[in-house]
Amino acid sequence: MSAYPVRVGVHSGQQYATFGAIQSLWETVEDAGLDWVSLFDHYRPVLGDVDDPCLDGLTTLAALAAHTRRVRCALMVAAPAWRHPALLAYSIATIDQISNGRAELGLGAGGGDRGYQQFGIDRPPAGERHDILDEYCAVVTGLLREPSFSFSGRYYRLRDAHVSPRPARPVPLTIGATGERRGLRAVARWADTWNTIVLPEPVYARKRDVLDRWCVARERDPAAIRRSMTFRTVLSSAPSRTRTRRDAYRAALGPEHPDLAEQLDADSPAHLLDVLGRYRALGVTDFLLALRPPLDLETLEVFATEVVPALRAQPAVRNS
Repeated sequence: MSAYPVRVGVHSGQQYATFGAIQSLWETVEDAGLDWVSLFDHYRPVLGDVDDPCLDGLTTLAALAAHTRRVRCALMVAAPAWRHPALLAYSIATIDQISNGRAELGLGAGGGDRGYQQFGIDRPPAGERHDILDEYCAVVTGLLREPSFSFSGRYYRLRDAHVSPRPARPVPLTIGATGERRGLRAVARWADTWNTIVLPEPVYARKRDVLDRWCVARERDPAAIRRSMTFRTVLSSAPSRTRTRRDAYRAALGPEHPDLAEQLDADSPAHLLDVLGRYRALGVTDFLLALRPPLDLETLEVFATEVVPALRAQPAVRNS
């Protein structure tokens, strides 16, 4: 029965015009003492204009793994449509070697992505995507964790398949999901960590309870799964400056911008700590601050220096 201490990190994405820009951010995050940085697995920008820059996730992750020393290096989350699971497993094993055991992998059924239309890649219906995800997880975990792996399914078939060299250490698997019928069932079966964007507290509590029930149905301890939450915020040391900067941020985005769905509003570091503490009480173990250009380095600095230490000092609680 597990009780996890807090992990804190940044979900940076890769909507940067140059590798140097994202490398600088990752080095800043690592120097600030945070635990984790992650990219997404989209080939066109998820947010912003369709022709905005967007680096390839896997190759960028490999390069950043080589340019960092301590921070966990994650892809979150990969969609089955882009590549065969054996190829992804091989890439992640190699990145884990590059990083000396710091790679983490996220998988999901595959949400909306402009790359499907631009590149002419099929996107199956939701039910079939979840069927594919189940086999995808089986193949990826089998290849990363077994010395030899065979599999015969509807979508993938492998015979005596190997990944060599092996990962330097076991690669934790995150699944990003909120669907209560299929997505959370996949989390209960396969995941080491469950990730979701920030949700209203009652909604998060309900989905947590659904996940716990799926775990019980599979005879798995719900506490074996870390709980990860991605959020955005605008933060300064002074409440008046926070409010001014947040109002400018919202005005620049516009009232319908999708970034706002991931926003946690807090007027001060203490206020944000109180908000995150309520999610901690609901079982969240990992808190990931989402950033993208134009980078808000003031929020990152205040978060790292005035929120993270107090958040980490909270006692470990059971995640279920």
